[in-house]
Amino acid sequence: MTNPAEVTNEETHKTQADPETAERFIAEKRIGERIRRLRLKKSMGLVELGKHTGLSASFLSQLETGRVVPTLRNLARIAMVFSKDLSYFFETEPTAMFRIHRQKDRVRLPQTGVEPPTYFFESLGYMVPDRHMDPYFAEFVPLARTPEPKAHMHPGYEFMYVLEGELELRHGDQETTLEPGDAVYFDSGTPHSYQCAGKAATKVIIVTMHQPPAALPMRAVSAPTTTRSMPASLRAVGTEEKPTGNF
Repeated sequence: MTNPAEVTNEETHKTQADPETAERFIAEKRIGERIRRLRLKKSMGLVELGKHTGLSASFLSQLETGRVVPTLRNLARIAMVFSKDLSYFFETEPTAMFRIHRQKDRVRLPQTGVEPPTYFFESLGYMVPDRHMDPYFAEFVPLARTPEPKAHMHPGYEFMYVLEGELELRHGDQETTLEPGDAVYFDSGTPHSYQCAGKAATKVIIVTMHQPPAALPMRAVSAPTTTRSMPASLRAVGTEEKPTGNF
């Protein structure tokens, strides 16, 4: 049973830290917001939380709005109600990923290893670190002389959506022509190639999905690898990884 006098002392307790420093710390950790989210997730009112913690509803309201600085004992009581460790209120909250890639900031690069290049591309995800997929905008150009398309392969999967024009796609022993609005999803571990199939440029959105190769048995001798499975597709422009021009 909580002693009312003890609770009163808890509510009126002043931290010994500099007030401005304490307020800044509370604001950075958003402790009040975390308490409120926990409470609302449980559909619990301030009065009910007060009954569980021995703290008044008015005091809890001030905690949630950041008007008072909580003591560790108060936070421990609240944490116990929601089955959380005290450290929950001081851990850095993860930041949601959100990156905008403006058209004016993107870099247009040619296909590598082929002269003249059959397409040009722009990375749509170069600002995202440790990404699990690589999106591109690609423009396949019509050529006066149509060379044999250069096939390539890499671990993972690939998705393509045709915006304009016609695209000839070869995947293994399959060959097809994609038109505007057509989409294809395929295993990029199979040799594949593509080229413009019409007289006008073909514009395509391409997304490559990373997938590490299957682990080799311990007795097998493996070749040196990089820190991340690295398909033949372009990595972030401006990072240490060099673009290859092959998706």
